[in-house]
Amino acid sequence: MIDYTCTRSSPGSFVMSTKQLILHGVAAAALAVGAHAYFYYRRSATVFRSRVIGIIPARFASSRFQGKPLVDILGKPMIQRTWERAKLATTLDCVVVATDDEKIAECCRGFGADVIMTKESCRNGAERCSEALQKLEKKYDIVVNIQGDEPLIDPEIIDGIVKALQTTPDAVFSTAVTSLKPEDAFDPNRVKCVVDNRGYAIYFSRGLIPFNKSGKINPEFPYNLHLGIQSYDSEFLKIYPDLTPTPLQLEEDLEQLKVLENGYKMKVIKVDHDAHGVDTPEDVAKIESYMRERNLS
Repeated sequence: MIDYTCTRSSPGSFVMSTKQLILHGVAAAALAVGAHAYFYYRRSATVFRSRVIGIIPARFASSRFQGKPLVDILGKPMIQRTWERAKLATTLDCVVVATDDEKIAECCRGFGADVIMTKESCRNGAERCSEALQKLEKKYDIVVNIQGDEPLIDPEIIDGIVKALQTTPDAVFSTAVTSLKPEDAFDPNRVKCVVDNRGYAIYFSRGLIPFNKSGKINPEFPYNLHLGIQSYDSEFLKIYPDLTPTPLQLEEDLEQLKVLENGYKMKVIKVDHDAHGVDTPEDVAKIESYMRERNLS
């Protein structure tokens, strides 16, 4: 077991832009019943799910971009930029990196990050977070899965999905979406999401959803782009790897669908965020150009 003692980030240490988080829907008030009530038995604390850890899962052997966490972005490894942004979130008690690669671990220790070594057999980021969580001696109520390929992640978005899960006891998962750009409509690397009128996820897809009968993007429709960052109830995350892979999850290759197909609820917030994920080597030049234009070091 590993006991990492981390300090909460100072709320006044960073001043964000004028972006505002918008909670999508009204927080549920009633406790869940039936099969999923297991997760809501506990926590008499003043703040529901108050202990929060951020985990950045990172692997070297990516099929689309090998060694992606270590790619240089204006003089710093991408994973370092992600870690530095995550440390600015005020809701996180601790931020660690979970990896199966010693090169990534050595790099992260070099810039001061705590590292948890995980198995190569983890099939996705959620499974890597689950293994890392169970290696920690300290207990946490919420785990935030922070994608290592979002070097410009907004700390306010991290805080937003944490607060969404804290105020929605019938959900075991929360995530964020933003407005989809027309040029990303048919890009399978840009995951789309549809939600119900209470702010719960209905479906995620690599294709455009909803898809109208004209077969073209509707410029008047508010399509959602999934930002990838997500938080989990820690008790749910522990059993997530043991849930049988589901048909939609396997077809779309999206871990969120296993949650929905098994009948669990997922809260979604919509935010104003210009997403700059790095999915391919070509994205590196794009994000560096964006940062230079805005004098972001």
